[in-house]
Amino acid sequence: MKIAVNGWFYNQIHTGSGQYLHYLLPALLRLNPKLEIALIVPAFARRGAPPDWPSGIQIHPIPLKPGNLGKVYFEQILFPRAARALRADVVHVPYFGSPLSPRLPTVVTVHDLIPLLLPAYRGGPLVRLYTSLAAASAANASLILADSEASRRDILTHLRLPADRVRTVYLAPAPHYRPAETWAQIEAVSRKYNLPETFALYIGGYDVRKNVRNLLYAWTFVAAGLGDELKLVLAGELPAADTPFFPNPLKLARELGIEQHIVTPGWIDEADKPALYSAARLFVYPSRYEGFGLPVLEAMACGTPVVTTNAASLPELTGTDAFQIDPDDTRHMAGPIIALTIQEDTHNDMAERAYRQAQKFSWQKTAYQTLQAYRDVIP
Repeated sequence: MKIAVNGWFYNQIHTGSGQYLHYLLPALLRLNPKLEIALIVPAFARRGAPPDWPSGIQIHPIPLKPGNLGKVYFEQILFPRAARALRADVVHVPYFGSPLSPRLPTVVTVHDLIPLLLPAYRGGPLVRLYTSLAAASAANASLILADSEASRRDILTHLRLPADRVRTVYLAPAPHYRPAETWAQIEAVSRKYNLPETFALYIGGYDVRKNVRNLLYAWTFVAAGLGDELKLVLAGELPAADTPFFPNPLKLARELGIEQHIVTPGWIDEADKPALYSAARLFVYPSRYEGFGLPVLEAMACGTPVVTTNAASLPELTGTDAFQIDPDDTRHMAGPIIALTIQEDTHNDMAERAYRQAQKFSWQKTAYQTLQAYRDVIP
């Protein structure tokens, strides 16, 4: 079987679509080494590309200038043309950007419908036009893969597709997400990022749907109950300015009088994240909407108890093995944070359950179900 894969996010491994490529394609080859995988990429993307692609993945660069118009031209013209020239049996577009008129069996992975569902993310006229094109194109694909049942329901509702055209294939944490093996690993990451001794961790984006604002309101109750016993580490790159779309958490923390409880270590190297999760007393993820919610499973795979919300896909990932709170209920959000800090039995039980739950997800399973999707669309 020859699979042509859209590699627009080939070297963007810090994005969700880039990580998806980075872990799915090697997993497919481990499952079936005889697969022919042709990764078709814009030539400029080869600069600074990941050096560790398996030899079984053949890279096919296409000359193209970067930019939004170039991206559309690549998706609609250059990529499908290259796939036909390679005589691919099936095409996979691993993000919301498939060809409008596919001539080959086409599988598209739609991670979420955020631009359609959340008004703050709809953008200007050109962004909305692109979203309309992507939606129409996805509706013409042979099969759509969704990251979760919640995303699948959104796709069925908003793209108005029959149920057999949309299939849920869960993602998974990367294999290196596992509990720290030694105390020295935790000490090293704590020194590198100047972490406090006991802390709750948030790592993720700071756009408005991530709901960090309500986490800070919840922290006023945590601080009242625990004082300086527990700090809140807000990892990742903070917004450069305070805007409605990117609220600055430090500004709000100052207004709430809890700034002394907040630690901001900045960007975290990917290799350090498992030890960071392991070092945390708990992980908190207050998001209002996720197509999947990978950081939750990463934390659980490291044996870290999780406090998250009951929104969108998150309950599917955690099952009953994490605390799920209404994203607007800040007082109740504080409750499990305090409990996991002061109740050793609760903490240990939820840590063990989190780890077991995370083991239900693997890239081997993702690859197996994706390969089955390819087989199902080939005539």
